[in-house]
Amino acid sequence: MRIGMLGAGTIAQAVARHAIRHGHEVVLSNSRGPDSLAPLVADLGPLASAATPEEAAAADLVVLAVGWTRVPDVAARLPHLDGTVVIDATNQFESLPPHARIADLGDLTGSEYVASLLPGARVVKAFNSLFARYIAPDPRHEAGRQVLFLAGDDADAKNTVIGLTSAFGFAPVDLGSLREGGRLMQLGGPLSGLHVLKQD
Repeated sequence: MRIGMLGAGTIAQAVARHAIRHGHEVVLSNSRGPDSLAPLVADLGPLASAATPEEAAAADLVVLAVGWTRVPDVAARLPHLDGTVVIDATNQFESLPPHARIADLGDLTGSEYVASLLPGARVVKAFNSLFARYIAPDPRHEAGRQVLFLAGDDADAKNTVIGLTSAFGFAPVDLGSLREGGRLMQLGGPLSGLHVLKQD
Protein backbone atom coordinates (compact mmCIF):
# COMPACT_ATOMS: atom_id res chain seq x y z
CA MET A 1 0.00 0.00 0.00
CA ARG A 2 1.09 3.59 -0.63
CA ILE A 3 0.42 5.68 2.47
CA GLY A 4 0.45 9.48 2.38
CA MET A 5 1.33 11.40 5.53
CA LEU A 6 -0.11 14.89 5.99
CA GLY A 7 2.33 16.06 8.63
CA ALA A 8 5.76 14.75 9.55
CA GLY A 9 5.83 15.19 13.32
CA THR A 10 6.10 12.61 16.09
CA ILE A 11 2.82 10.80 15.40
CA ALA A 12 3.28 10.78 11.63
CA GLN A 13 6.82 9.44 11.98
CA ALA A 14 5.70 6.69 14.37
CA VAL A 15 2.97 5.49 11.99
CA ALA A 16 5.34 5.80 9.02
CA ARG A 17 7.95 3.58 10.69
CA HIS A 18 5.35 0.88 11.36
CA ALA A 19 4.19 1.07 7.74
CA ILE A 20 7.70 0.84 6.33
CA ARG A 21 8.58 -2.09 8.60
CA HIS A 22 5.65 -3.92 7.03
CA GLY A 23 6.65 -3.17 3.45
CA HIS A 24 4.42 -0.19 2.67
CA GLU A 25 5.59 2.85 0.74
CA VAL A 26 5.26 6.11 2.67
CA VAL A 27 5.00 9.61 1.20
CA LEU A 28 5.66 12.33 3.77
CA SER A 29 4.64 15.97 3.53
CA ASN A 30 4.69 19.08 5.66
CA SER A 31 4.17 22.84 5.38
CA ARG A 32 7.86 23.58 4.70
CA GLY A 33 8.21 21.57 1.52
CA PRO A 34 9.78 18.25 0.47
CA ASP A 35 13.37 19.46 0.74
CA SER A 36 12.98 20.01 4.48
CA LEU A 37 12.16 16.31 4.87
CA ALA A 38 15.34 15.01 3.20
CA PRO A 39 17.08 13.97 6.47
CA LEU A 40 13.97 12.14 7.70
CA VAL A 41 13.49 10.38 4.35
CA ALA A 42 17.13 9.27 4.40
CA ASP A 43 16.68 7.91 7.91
CA LEU A 44 13.49 6.02 7.01
CA GLY A 45 15.05 4.36 3.98
CA PRO A 46 14.12 3.55 0.39
CA LEU A 47 10.39 3.02 1.01
CA ALA A 48 10.05 6.66 2.13
CA SER A 49 9.80 9.75 -0.04
CA ALA A 50 8.80 13.39 0.39
CA ALA A 51 6.23 15.33 -1.58
CA THR A 52 3.71 18.14 -1.32
CA PRO A 53 0.53 17.58 0.72
CA GLU A 54 -1.44 17.44 -2.53
CA GLU A 55 0.80 14.63 -3.81
CA ALA A 56 0.73 12.77 -0.50
CA ALA A 57 -3.07 12.91 -0.52
CA ALA A 58 -3.09 10.96 -3.80
CA ALA A 59 -1.89 7.83 -1.97
CA ASP A 60 -3.98 4.70 -1.36
CA LEU A 61 -4.53 5.72 2.26
CA VAL A 62 -3.84 9.05 3.97
CA VAL A 63 -2.92 9.87 7.57
CA LEU A 64 -3.81 13.36 8.81
CA ALA A 65 -1.40 14.20 11.63
CA VAL A 66 -1.01 17.98 11.79
CA GLY A 67 -1.68 20.48 14.56
CA TRP A 68 -5.36 21.27 14.99
CA THR A 69 -5.08 24.92 14.00
CA ARG A 70 -3.53 23.88 10.67
CA VAL A 71 -6.26 21.42 9.72
CA PRO A 72 -8.45 23.89 7.73
CA ASP A 73 -5.48 25.22 5.73
CA VAL A 74 -4.21 21.72 4.93
CA ALA A 75 -7.69 20.54 3.94
CA ALA A 76 -8.21 23.54 1.68
CA ARG A 77 -5.10 22.63 -0.34
CA LEU A 78 -6.15 19.07 -1.06
CA PRO A 79 -7.97 17.77 -4.13
CA HIS A 80 -11.33 16.06 -3.79
CA LEU A 81 -10.64 12.82 -1.93
CA ASP A 82 -13.15 10.64 -3.71
CA GLY A 83 -13.39 7.51 -1.56
CA THR A 84 -9.91 7.82 -0.03
CA VAL A 85 -9.54 6.40 3.47
CA VAL A 86 -8.20 9.13 5.76
CA ILE A 87 -6.98 8.26 9.25
CA ASP A 88 -7.62 11.31 11.41
CA ALA A 89 -5.00 11.34 14.16
CA THR A 90 -5.65 14.92 15.24
CA ASN A 91 -6.81 16.31 18.59
CA GLN A 92 -8.68 19.59 18.81
CA PHE A 93 -6.11 21.58 20.76
CA GLU A 94 -6.52 25.30 20.01
CA SER A 95 -3.43 25.81 22.15
CA LEU A 96 -1.00 23.29 23.60
CA PRO A 97 -0.04 22.56 27.23
CA PRO A 98 0.78 24.04 29.66
CA HIS A 99 -2.01 26.43 28.67
CA ALA A 100 -4.04 23.91 26.69
CA ARG A 101 -7.38 24.99 25.30
CA ILE A 102 -9.81 22.66 23.52
CA ALA A 103 -11.62 23.99 20.46
CA ASP A 104 -15.37 24.43 20.91
CA LEU A 105 -17.05 22.66 18.00
CA GLY A 106 -20.56 22.82 19.37
CA ASP A 107 -22.36 19.54 18.75
CA LEU A 108 -19.72 18.19 16.34
CA THR A 109 -16.98 15.79 17.27
CA GLY A 110 -13.48 16.60 16.08
CA SER A 111 -13.58 13.97 13.33
CA GLU A 112 -17.04 15.03 12.14
CA TYR A 113 -15.54 18.49 11.70
CA VAL A 114 -12.52 17.05 9.88
CA ALA A 115 -14.81 15.00 7.63
CA SER A 116 -16.77 18.15 6.76
CA LEU A 117 -13.53 19.69 5.45
CA LEU A 118 -12.64 16.63 3.35
CA PRO A 119 -15.61 15.95 1.07
CA GLY A 120 -15.45 12.49 -0.46
CA ALA A 121 -12.99 11.15 2.11
CA ARG A 122 -13.84 8.16 4.26
CA VAL A 123 -12.58 9.36 7.64
CA VAL A 124 -11.54 6.94 10.39
CA LYS A 125 -10.52 8.35 13.75
CA ALA A 126 -7.47 6.52 15.13
CA PHE A 127 -4.16 7.05 16.96
CA ASN A 128 -5.34 10.31 18.57
CA SER A 129 -6.04 8.78 21.98
CA LEU A 130 -2.53 7.33 22.40
CA PHE A 131 0.54 9.23 23.50
CA ALA A 132 3.25 9.07 20.84
CA ARG A 133 5.54 7.03 23.07
CA TYR A 134 2.96 4.23 23.00
CA ILE A 135 2.56 4.37 19.20
CA ALA A 136 6.21 4.29 18.20
CA PRO A 137 7.46 1.02 19.75
CA ASP A 138 6.35 -2.49 18.93
CA PRO A 139 2.74 -2.64 20.19
CA ARG A 140 3.12 -6.32 21.07
CA HIS A 141 4.13 -6.93 24.68
CA GLU A 142 4.41 -9.97 26.92
CA ALA A 143 1.17 -8.93 28.64
CA GLY A 144 -0.71 -8.32 25.39
CA ARG A 145 -1.10 -5.96 22.44
CA GLN A 146 -1.58 -2.20 22.66
CA VAL A 147 -5.26 -1.38 22.19
CA LEU A 148 -5.98 1.08 19.39
CA PHE A 149 -9.42 2.70 19.54
CA LEU A 150 -10.98 3.75 16.23
CA ALA A 151 -14.27 5.11 14.95
CA GLY A 152 -15.80 5.89 11.57
CA ASP A 153 -18.98 6.00 9.52
CA ASP A 154 -17.80 3.70 6.71
CA ALA A 155 -17.52 0.00 7.57
CA ASP A 156 -15.15 -0.83 4.69
CA ALA A 157 -12.84 2.05 5.61
CA LYS A 158 -12.73 0.87 9.21
CA ASN A 159 -11.96 -2.67 8.07
CA THR A 160 -9.05 -1.32 6.02
CA VAL A 161 -7.64 0.47 9.07
CA ILE A 162 -8.29 -2.53 11.31
CA GLY A 163 -6.39 -4.80 8.90
CA LEU A 164 -3.48 -2.39 8.57
CA THR A 165 -3.05 -1.67 12.28
CA SER A 166 -3.55 -5.32 13.24
CA ALA A 167 -0.64 -6.15 10.95
CA PHE A 168 1.40 -3.49 12.78
CA GLY A 169 0.68 -5.42 15.99
CA PHE A 170 -2.03 -3.25 17.55
CA ALA A 171 -5.33 -4.59 18.89
CA PRO A 172 -7.93 -2.37 17.15
CA VAL A 173 -11.25 -1.78 18.92
CA ASP A 174 -14.10 -0.39 16.81
CA LEU A 175 -16.15 2.10 18.84
CA GLY A 176 -18.74 2.81 16.15
CA SER A 177 -19.52 6.07 14.38
CA LEU A 178 -17.57 9.32 14.26
CA ARG A 179 -20.26 10.84 16.46
CA GLU A 180 -20.63 8.19 19.16
CA GLY A 181 -17.19 6.56 19.02
CA GLY A 182 -15.43 9.80 18.23
CA ARG A 183 -16.91 11.42 21.32
CA LEU A 184 -15.43 8.68 23.51
CA MET A 185 -11.97 9.11 21.97
CA GLN A 186 -11.59 12.85 21.60
CA LEU A 187 -10.10 15.23 24.14
CA GLY A 188 -12.21 15.19 27.27
CA GLY A 189 -13.70 11.79 26.40
CA PRO A 190 -13.33 8.80 28.74
CA LEU A 191 -10.91 6.98 26.40
CA SER A 192 -8.62 9.91 25.60
CA GLY A 193 -5.14 9.10 26.87
CA LEU A 194 -6.21 5.63 28.03
CA HIS A 195 -3.46 3.08 27.37
CA VAL A 196 -4.48 -0.54 27.82
CA LEU A 197 -3.33 -3.93 26.56
CA LYS A 198 -5.46 -6.73 25.14
CA GLN A 199 -4.51 -10.27 26.04
CA ASP A 200 -4.52 -12.70 23.12
